[in-house]
Amino acid sequence: MLFYLTKRLLISLLTLVVISIIIFTILALAPGDPLGEFASNPAITEEVRENIRKSLGLDQPIYVRYFKWAWAFLHGDMGYSFTSRSPVFGLIIQRLPTTLWVVGIAYLLSIFWAFPLGVIAAIRHNSWLDKGISTISLIGLSLPTFVTGLFFILLFNVQLRWFPSYYDSTLKISSIGSAFEQISQSMMPITVLAIYLGSMLMRFVRSAVLEELNYDYVRTAYAKGLSEIGVVVNHIVRNALIPVVTLIALDIPAIFTGALITEQVFRVPGIGSLLVESIYRSDTPVVMAITFIYAILIIIFNSLADLVYGFLDPRVKYGVEDGN
Repeated sequence: MLFYLTKRLLISLLTLVVISIIIFTILALAPGDPLGEFASNPAITEEVRENIRKSLGLDQPIYVRYFKWAWAFLHGDMGYSFTSRSPVFGLIIQRLPTTLWVVGIAYLLSIFWAFPLGVIAAIRHNSWLDKGISTISLIGLSLPTFVTGLFFILLFNVQLRWFPSYYDSTLKISSIGSAFEQISQSMMPITVLAIYLGSMLMRFVRSAVLEELNYDYVRTAYAKGLSEIGVVVNHIVRNALIPVVTLIALDIPAIFTGALITEQVFRVPGIGSLLVESIYRSDTPVVMAITFIYAILIIIFNSLADLVYGFLDPRVKYGVEDGN
């Protein structure tokens, strides 16, 4: 087990180094200039722009800038934004609570409704219940979040006037009324995300459970006189969770890095909208920090998923004897 964890750690570190090099190189060579907004300002001379470029380190070779960034990142310094000159870490921390609130709750809701419906649809395969659930999930998965978001705005804001169409980031929760306003302005973005994420997860759960139904151990369990609930809960679901855990583990990093499209539609000031704004402004330090954090989270949760496999399936062992 220790050998496996050590090897896994080394592979993860090497992967992060390669990812950081690729991301940094792409961002450095990408079109766009963080000083482009000064180009149309006659008060900013070429000499001043060149001095600003030197102060930002943009006059140095790419490999020098990369090593400086990597060394600073290892010490917890993500650099400063080119546009606001604020610490990148502070910008991310400022947006993180909103992202965790909206995307986190949406993800929990998607698991809450998608998992039981996926199991029910698989158990009642080819029934009207299965077809109804599958049709609803297919619609939810086929519609992009910006289409669903615009539909929700037209229905619940323009027509019914139940919920606001945009997210007020200045709202402070200090009373029951303000708490109700916070919930009200979060309803539409959370629901839109929960529908999309849940539809994808539900179809995956249904497929995983449906595959398990064809194995001999399921027929053996029924032959022993076990109830349907006992077979489903104690045997089928546990084995079907193994591929589902991978999907959930790869999706969890999105809770911390935001939902790009949904945050734009509802003007949610989360990390996703910060990333879009930074890409538009060629703010390389912010884009680099967010994308690299996302890569770190993916590797961490993917490794955790591998460890969970051993709990779900005792046949999965980590050690020298199995070549892993």
